[in-house]
Amino acid sequence: HVQLVESGGGSVQIGGSLTLACAASRGFDDADAEWGWFRQAPGKEREAVAGIGNDGSIRYGDAVNGRFTISKDIDADTLSLQMTNLKTEDDAMYYCAASSTRCWPSALLDGTTYNIWGRGTQVTVS
Repeated sequence: HVQLVESGGGSVQIGGSLTLACAASRGFDDADAEWGWFRQAPGKEREAVAGIGNDGSIRYGDAVNGRFTISKDIDADTLSLQMTNLKTEDDAMYYCAASSTRCWPSALLDGTTYNIWGRGTQVTVS
């Protein structure tokens, strides 16, 4: 049973920075994996933040493009999200997601692409 565990959330001031990490449990076969970050604020729908494909393709949600950077460490099976110039609109629970099968780059921001989800880490911006 593969698990994803997010870390790095916390409270940060407006304009500050924060880096989230997501680690996959042992046994996760990332040979064809696609990875993504999503977020959800209270009362709002889940929103795609960023996705990174097995082929290195990267997509960002419009709200974070230019401020957030997604990256992955293949050897360590970890995914990161570097967030800068944080705004109150970024205040949300952030979820890491992985797909064990490949997808088109255009699907990296589609939540239905992913079949493995973490429990989330809270980011509070004030």
